[in-house]
Amino acid sequence: MAQSATGTLYRGDREGMWSWVAHRISGVLIFLFLFAHVLDTALVRVSPDAYNSIMATYKNPVVGLGEAGLVAAVIFHALNGLRVVAVDFWSKGPRYQRQMFWAVVIGFVVLFAPFAIRHLSIVFSH
Repeated sequence: MAQSATGTLYRGDREGMWSWVAHRISGVLIFLFLFAHVLDTALVRVSPDAYNSIMATYKNPVVGLGEAGLVAAVIFHALNGLRVVAVDFWSKGPRYQRQMFWAVVIGFVVLFAPFAIRHLSIVFSH
């Protein structure tokens, strides 16, 4: 870390900074999905016909890709959250931050790839 006139300035490292950015983006995307999900689910009480209409619009490939993106965001956010906990609460965590980042990436690929293959084959088979 470099010293500046106002204190310590974090300039980031490659994996740590990208992990930080991706964690924030995935968290925001998950929040936006949950917000939309609560709204469209609440619609069933207001107007079942409107709810059915909204659900019908969700049955297209664009939404299918969005669902895959949502699953990707949840998997990454969960695995990276475990990495963040390890860095914060394990005394050796900061020393192994880079290796844990790559473990998150590998874990993400192992978990997401089978889902993506299956899900996208269903989405694009219709």
